[in-house]
Amino acid sequence: MRHIPNIITSLNILSGCISIILAFENNLFLASIFIIIAAAFDFFDGFSARLLKAYSEIGKQLDSLADMISFGLAPSVIVFSLILKSLNINTFSFELPIYQIFLSLLAFLITVFSGLRLAKFNIDTRQTVSFIGLPTPANAIFIASLPIILFYNEDSVFATIIENVYFLELLVVIFSFLLVSEIEMFSLKFKTYNFGENKLRYLFLLISILTIFIFKSISIPIIIIIYIILSVLNSYLLKQK
Repeated sequence: MRHIPNIITSLNILSGCISIILAFENNLFLASIFIIIAAAFDFFDGFSARLLKAYSEIGKQLDSLADMISFGLAPSVIVFSLILKSLNINTFSFELPIYQIFLSLLAFLITVFSGLRLAKFNIDTRQTVSFIGLPTPANAIFIASLPIILFYNEDSVFATIIENVYFLELLVVIFSFLLVSEIEMFSLKFKTYNFGENKLRYLFLLISILTIFIFKSISIPIIIIIYIILSVLNSYLLKQK
């Protein structure tokens, strides 16, 4: 039983690897789906570890390695593929013009800053009940939502925005900053189900459900933005007390 959490974490790694392969094959929709599957495994490995009381140092390290693959490298490859598409490049080569190489490889800032974020998390004693900086799964899910939006809204204004290289570069810079920022983000992990102790979490879940019903295929990035805004507001209100 004690190996169950690590098996689930290993499935997270496998999902991330499949996502990367699919992204390089330009199947960005399925690549995004496998990032979301990886996020589900990421949730259930922690849940099963708490349920079975199967905590271990190897599990902690394996979890970070899994996050680096599924939520660090995989989303970077998706953005890399989107940038190539926006620049009308079929195959990347270091023989391309310098500015195209630069714009394309900038996508991997997400991998670099995800690595910094995960390393920081492992040694930061402040992050026991909340996060400092945007969690890598939230960042990856935001990026994974872009091909999903494209899939369901191919000829819409959303597709025009997402396929704009400058929009993609701006996202890379903003979310790389958020990953290593000092902004306190609330955790979605419930230690108890008491409403008084989890008001913010219940509010976020309610807003998320309503957002899904209202915005449907474009709901995921909106939910992540709401999460960031609620975290900033909550942090500000706590400092005022």
